[in-house]
Amino acid sequence: MTHVQSGPTCTQILAWFGADVIKVERPGEGDPTRGQLRDKPGVDSLYFTMLNSNKRGITLNPKTEAGKKIFRRLIEQCDVMVENFAPGAIDRMGFPWETIQQINPRMIYASVKGFGPGPYEDCKVYENVAQCTGGAASTTGEIDRVPLVTGAQIGDSGTGIHLVAGILAALLQREKTGRGQRVTCAMQDTVLNLCRVKLRDQQRLDLCGVLQEYPQYPNGTFGKAVPRAGNASGGGHPGWIVKCKGWETDPDAYIYVVMQAQAFPALAKVIGHADWLDDPDFSTPNARLPRLTHVFAEIEKWTTTLNKMEVMAILNPLNVPCGPILSMKELAAEPSLRNTATVVEVDHPQRGKYLTVGNPIKLSDSPSDVQRSPLLGEHTEEVLRDVCGLSDADIQAAKAQGAI
Repeated sequence: MTHVQSGPTCTQILAWFGADVIKVERPGEGDPTRGQLRDKPGVDSLYFTMLNSNKRGITLNPKTEAGKKIFRRLIEQCDVMVENFAPGAIDRMGFPWETIQQINPRMIYASVKGFGPGPYEDCKVYENVAQCTGGAASTTGEIDRVPLVTGAQIGDSGTGIHLVAGILAALLQREKTGRGQRVTCAMQDTVLNLCRVKLRDQQRLDLCGVLQEYPQYPNGTFGKAVPRAGNASGGGHPGWIVKCKGWETDPDAYIYVVMQAQAFPALAKVIGHADWLDDPDFSTPNARLPRLTHVFAEIEKWTTTLNKMEVMAILNPLNVPCGPILSMKELAAEPSLRNTATVVEVDHPQRGKYLTVGNPIKLSDSPSDVQRSPLLGEHTEEVLRDVCGLSDADIQAAKAQGAI
């Protein structure tokens, strides 16, 4: 019972793990993302196809009498129900948690919500709203500039992945107790969980008044809340994005360099600053903290003489943590990602071949085989016969009511 991104992310991972996932959609309309951001007229969008691999698809209107009976039968036969509707939507269909428990005590009922119990629990939430209310936007962006959301879908997909963990834990618990349970993940909670290092820094700021690894130290000012810090690493080893050769015309000609303490001598030597190793202003991590802007400027003088892959080829053998800024175009063409099925090409009967992400969770004995997404209602009759036990006459009667 999922749509758009957070719920489908969860169920797609379960499908990649081998679950028989039945996607339930509204007759005639389906998941709204089927028609969003279309690149080909009359064909399911990439937004939909990339979030619904390996699933069977049926259409169902639970508000009809026949639809209610089919929905009840699905609850009786299935192990898990996942939904990410607005708060109370499943209840209004006539299936609150108490009713579901009565129908199938082994059912695990999993939901994505915007907020947990509290003043906002009835509010709708989208990706960027979750990033803002979970602490990510407040701590992301250039120093003293407006808050920024990230392109990574930490609210939607991040919550879906958290929900997978809850469902798998509930299934394991059911092996011991024989009973299902309610599993919920709030998007605000997930984003905050992913921002836990910033909550760490808030407590340090409250106690100390400054955060020495932030660019604002020692000459800037700190307010009462964790500030935005540009590309600072947010950890015990300072890091920054520096320009590489060609940055004037290539927006991705950059590399992230981490100034890890144990690798600093090798880094200093390779950029031509062996003198720093005997200089009390640079020879220790604490001495370097007030001078990070200068140190990274000197690193950048060296990196701008090389392209980003050359920089990586030199620094990696020296155990200097670094990573080039890779564009989506570069990632789509990266052979190693194709070899590990992290990026896969899938054939679709209407759109033809397209690229999608594969399962990022690799199991040695259970590799994931990525299959295309279902067409709207493609498996309705198959599921109604095989899972729900309906006869041909039942199916025709349901069609007549508009239930399927």
